[in-house]
Amino acid sequence: MTQTFTPKTRTAYDWSQLIERHTAGDGVHATPIASLFLIRESIMTEPIARVSESSFCLIVQGEKEVLLGEERYRYGAGHYIVTSVELPITGQVIEASVDSPYLAIKFEFSPVEILELLSEEELRPPRRKNAKQALFISEAEPQLLDAMFRLASLLDMPPHSSFLAPLYKKEVLYWVLQGPHGEVLRQMALEGSSAIRIRQVIEHILARYTDPFRIGDLAELAHMSVSSLHRHFKEVTTMSPIQFQKQLRLQEARRLLLGESEDVAEIAFRVGYESQSQFSREYSRLFGVSPRADIRRMRQAYLGSMEGNPLGAGK
Repeated sequence: MTQTFTPKTRTAYDWSQLIERHTAGDGVHATPIASLFLIRESIMTEPIARVSESSFCLIVQGEKEVLLGEERYRYGAGHYIVTSVELPITGQVIEASVDSPYLAIKFEFSPVEILELLSEEELRPPRRKNAKQALFISEAEPQLLDAMFRLASLLDMPPHSSFLAPLYKKEVLYWVLQGPHGEVLRQMALEGSSAIRIRQVIEHILARYTDPFRIGDLAELAHMSVSSLHRHFKEVTTMSPIQFQKQLRLQEARRLLLGESEDVAEIAFRVGYESQSQFSREYSRLFGVSPRADIRRMRQAYLGSMEGNPLGAGK
């Protein structure tokens, strides 16, 4: 039986046909609507490490697993994931096939867009002191699915998208704010909250991830004690500031090794390591194999996917 996504007539088939019309093969596809992306994968993917942006992503078909620090999340069709700040995550499509590919719709948003919603008096939340984890997953309710479908359907109606897309996107965020994890978005946008101060620390580390830092300086930036900084930072990211920086360095190193250079010592230095042996140890701990073995594995997996899946040429 076809899975029903809304109480109306929109089924999983309607969603998949919409995405298939606007994607040319596997991969992440930008669309004419600003910040809206369509995602399609017809095979299980290797774990992909990246820094996520503030975004909302709805899975239409298939399943995915995401790792944030040591926390693991698995979610599938009819569920959405929100990241409210930039986070170093590892994601892997774990259920997909040529006949039933993994399909998802994602859009990016900014704190300003959340603030615009909160400026309405009836949406203004009470201020809370404690930060909450910046990544969450929830089952999409019918009203949110309806708004998301109307947003994605504008790809079939280009003349109307420039006017209606911002309205539908705002409606999606409105329903997320009304959902069980809406407080996370509220706190990440409200001036003076502990969450927004942690956001500022995250942005500071992201901009200078190759440079060493003193925890005391980060605490001063956040107007917190060192112990408070550690506690709130871990609540938001599941990691300490040092672990967060390490993940950023290692993810960037992996990208550079895949695309620019196979010189492990050079890449280790470029991302902030002074010791190649330390870099290799920490790389192996995060990715499960040494840098050179990882690059060989990733390239073999990519070539294998190209041979076994002609649609992959569209990536």
